Amino acid sequence: MPEKELNYIRSADAATSTEKDGGVFVDAFEASDNKAPMGKFEKFRDSFRRFDDTELGLDPNLSEIERAAIITANSPLSRSLKNRHLQMIAIGGSIGTGLFVGSGTTLRTGGPAGILIAYIIIGVMIYCTVQSLGELAVTFPVSGAFVTYNTRFICPSWGFAMAWNYALQWLVVLPLELVAASITIGYWDLKTSPAAFVAIFYVLIVSINFFGVKGYGEAEFVFSIIKVTAVLGFIILGIIITAGGVGPQGYLGGKYWQHPGAFANGFKGVCSVFVTAAFAFAGTELVGLASAESANPRKTLPKATKQVFWRIVLFYVISLTLIGLLVPYNTDELLSTSSVDAAASPFVIAIRNAEIKGLPSVMNVVIMIAVLSVGNSSVFASSRTLAALAAAKQAPKIFGYIDKKGRPLVGIIVQCTFGLLCFLCASDKENEIFGWMMALSGLSSIFTWGSINFCHIRFRRALQVQGRDTSEIAFTSQVGLVGSYIGVILNILVLIAQFWIALFPLGGSPDASAFFESYLGFPVVLVFYIGHKLYRRNWRLYIRAKDIDIDTGRRDLDLDLLKQELAEERAFIAAKPFYFRAWNFWC
Repeated sequence: MPEKELNYIRSADAATSTEKDGGVFVDAFEASDNKAPMGKFEKFRDSFRRFDDTELGLDPNLSEIERAAIITANSPLSRSLKNRHLQMIAIGGSIGTGLFVGSGTTLRTGGPAGILIAYIIIGVMIYCTVQSLGELAVTFPVSGAFVTYNTRFICPSWGFAMAWNYALQWLVVLPLELVAASITIGYWDLKTSPAAFVAIFYVLIVSINFFGVKGYGEAEFVFSIIKVTAVLGFIILGIIITAGGVGPQGYLGGKYWQHPGAFANGFKGVCSVFVTAAFAFAGTELVGLASAESANPRKTLPKATKQVFWRIVLFYVISLTLIGLLVPYNTDELLSTSSVDAAASPFVIAIRNAEIKGLPSVMNVVIMIAVLSVGNSSVFASSRTLAALAAAKQAPKIFGYIDKKGRPLVGIIVQCTFGLLCFLCASDKENEIFGWMMALSGLSSIFTWGSINFCHIRFRRALQVQGRDTSEIAFTSQVGLVGSYIGVILNILVLIAQFWIALFPLGGSPDASAFFESYLGFPVVLVFYIGHKLYRRNWRLYIRAKDIDIDTGRRDLDLDLLKQELAEERAFIAAKPFYFRAWNFWC
């Protein structure tokens, strides 16, 4: 371990005790004080006070890269996420309106064959990305995860651009999703102002996140169970409807693949779906961001990472195959100006066409829960990103305020304050304002996924150059470096496809306003990147492999012991029957 980090940890250890109460660091001096025990209100008030451990003994001469690595590795964030939390975040975390409602737009644009081709290709890209992220996050379960990996494995300027772009994405998402949740209420045609429901949902999400990471984890656990149950139930029902077991339509089979056809708009339609499908998977990377707040990432994160394969197959490929069999792409109901209009959801349309009463309303409830789930995740993601930026001195220091319960308090407050923009729902300019807000970071997920894969490539290169290998890694990507290269290439292809579709919209003519609404995220990233280069006067394009720090942030510091444990685990698995090895590989 680098001497600078050893000196830092010795100083920190002198002032702090070991982890306690699910991973929240406790001040040793306060714990040993003989003062009378605090009452419940005093404890509650005291929990909001800043935990100051992060600055003890820190060398002021540390570089930006060294500082980011050390501070994020020793963050006092609460480590209380359990295995079941990570499992459900991985399985159901990104199931949202992109699947339940957005699939209607993609079906109309690409047809049943186009939607399957696009989602399978993007699914491959996501699987490769999550495998790369899993290897890095298990090895370095640090605060900010992939947000800080860019600074560490590529360069500080790219890390600055990616982190701020990612933070902007989630800052914008909260008000958008709160308004979207209120729109879903409109399905029942209630005579109540949308602002009233916006206020209710805002208070709910704020309350959840002030319970800390436990609040986020428990809420996502419940939300994900509901979403997963709904999708599994729809798959079973969809098979029955297709076979003619329910409804007046009789046996459907592949009827709609024949008429109106398998493809709606040819190759350009598939490319348009290709772009939309990528956005439908946004949030998949959150399982890596949560690794720093997991009690035992080495045990829980590999399992969560493997679950992504099943989510792609079961929840996207199978359900969308059924959607293509149940709903013709030329159905007028698929047209909607709202991304959360349940009436335009192919899931709702399929159930309605089968004349099953009551279930469309149930599906609308699921859509509303999916929207709230994304809003809840936005607070978690943006607050942790802002804290990681502050740790690296890439954001105001106040954003790094983490209280004694392990909550990045200022980050949560900033996000919740930004969320008040949801009350613009009462404005006539609502759609225009939110459209441009979303455009600021519309390509954020694409850049994030591409960077995760590239960070993995750089990490493996650093291991090789420094004379080390994967035998010291607790979890290795199942698709290896090949998967990372595939992930980078596919993300670049998505950017190219998005540029084409933005410049020449499907069924429209080139328009500057429409182009920047779709592609504004690219110049925003360039401004962050070049701005940081100019401010820091750091003209290096990348960190050389021999200079990359591949030790700071590991929880398993005794590499010889780790290698021995890994060898024993592999021998144990190798001695098991084939079915056990297959289960262990995929699950």
